[in-house]
Amino acid sequence: MEMRHAGNGNVVALFDGAASLKYQAIGQVDAYWEALRAGRIMPDRAEVDPRGLGSALEYTFLLEHVAPGIGRVRISGMHLRDILGMEVRGMPLTAFFVPDARDRISRVLESVVTTPQVADISIAGERGIGKPVLPARLLLAPLANSGRGSPRVLACLESRGDIGRAPRRFTIEQVQLRRIVETKRPDAEVSAKTAEPVEFAEPKPESYVTPQPSERPYLRLVRTDG
Repeated sequence: MEMRHAGNGNVVALFDGAASLKYQAIGQVDAYWEALRAGRIMPDRAEVDPRGLGSALEYTFLLEHVAPGIGRVRISGMHLRDILGMEVRGMPLTAFFVPDARDRISRVLESVVTTPQVADISIAGERGIGKPVLPARLLLAPLANSGRGSPRVLACLESRGDIGRAPRRFTIEQVQLRRIVETKRPDAEVSAKTAEPVEFAEPKPESYVTPQPSERPYLRLVRTDG
């Protein structure tokens, strides 16, 4: 991925023509996150509005950073359920990777949260009977979670081609990390509150759902009172 500094000092990821056509959801979520942070280190989780994600919503999911290197899926689009063939809410990010890749993805996740920075990861589905070639990309972008507990990560996993027989798990081909440049003073941050905010619907912290096969999506619009 080519990196350039915009005139205002922000780092902008420029996908080449082929990549932007193949992974439009990745590009859309990346651009949305950059616009949302508005020059700050990162946006707040409360500012994420699923309406701004458009057609990328089904590939998007939200991770909760629960311990070093461990992120659990809080909510997700239908694409992740299709990849594993089951409901993924409550599952760790490592569940999407083959055993040999799990330590590396854990280290990348920790770097995204603690540095912080954005990770753009090229991955590939493990091959087997009924499991054809499955190239994919994973984007991990940090979110603050002011006054709400553990940090969150806005993520997008987009695969290209026939998923084949689920579950599909991935190997890691390449990891690109993007340094975040802050260009806005903390005292000039945009308020996360709006007249009628719309947020991702997350289960309560005390509820843990054991993954079970399901046809119901958990990524939906929920209106709150602010």
